[in-house]
Amino acid sequence: MTSPNSPSLPDPYTDEHHHHHHHPRAGDGRRERRLLLAFGLTAITLVAEAAGGIVSGSLALLADAGHMLVDALALLFAWLGAHYARRPADARRSFGYARLEVLVGYTNALAQFVLVAWIAFEAVLRFFQPSAILSGVMLGVALAGLLVNALVLQVLGGHDHDDVNTAGARLHVLGDLLGSLGAVAAALLVRYLGWSWADPLVSVFVSVLILNSAWHLLRRSAHILLEGVPEGLEIERLPALLEAEVGDVRNVHHVHVWQLAGGSRMATLHAQVAPGAQPDAVIAELRRVLHERHDIDHVTVQVDGAGCAEPGCPAPRRGAAGSREAAHGRHAGGPHSHHHHH
Repeated sequence: MTSPNSPSLPDPYTDEHHHHHHHPRAGDGRRERRLLLAFGLTAITLVAEAAGGIVSGSLALLADAGHMLVDALALLFAWLGAHYARRPADARRSFGYARLEVLVGYTNALAQFVLVAWIAFEAVLRFFQPSAILSGVMLGVALAGLLVNALVLQVLGGHDHDDVNTAGARLHVLGDLLGSLGAVAAALLVRYLGWSWADPLVSVFVSVLILNSAWHLLRRSAHILLEGVPEGLEIERLPALLEAEVGDVRNVHHVHVWQLAGGSRMATLHAQVAPGAQPDAVIAELRRVLHERHDIDHVTVQVDGAGCAEPGCPAPRRGAAGSREAAHGRHAGGPHSHHHHH
């Protein structure tokens, strides 16, 4: 709350802090359609591979179907992320729905570990107790899966470099392509050389691909859910960098940077302003530097006065500007300044 005599903050600052939704970009609709088409193709193929694996008795096909299930869910979550990120925040979810993608991705990754354990168990059994395989059915379904994966890669091609969701989904489909190639190779070996062990061997190879994807997804999702510092950002160097870039800012501290979802960075920090400087201008410059240099879109700044006594605050500075800075600091921090505990 501000008193009647308190100077008002500039509009860009208040707009930045009270509206945390993401503004839609021109290509959002086209990107959503590509993701939805890729999901549809992948879902149809995984059903065909699962049915083909059951009919033919091929564990490699079932494993590849499981891998495609991972990727179909990844495509679905990418679509949900792109779709729901455009929904405005409401009274109950002030940051919107973008983190839904991360939460479901984390759950998906956990489920994949169970799938890998089942594939590995079945593969060991098949090594010691080989079962009959209809190699013709296996080969036909595996070739169809290979073609569809190539088509899905084409559909997802040409995405924005900043589109983390689509880029991640494309990497998943590349893994699918490798799995389908393995299934085709196993079908050829079983059909023409009678090497029935090739089927469980390829299933183990595919399970390793699933495990690799699931582990990376789990680590990334958990890091975002724990509000960890985004990769590539050296937060311990950020105060000194900001003080060097913004001439009128002093003693930057209590810096917190996290991600709401993939590619959506947010930050809070405390700082002092040089005597005679305008706090509003300093805040605007801090926001500009953080956005341009570190891709941080939402920034909350609390300007501390000379009397700051919180743990971690710099020593009080002497000078007549202290009371004026303190007044601005109470206003600039506002209700947003303590959302993130130190």
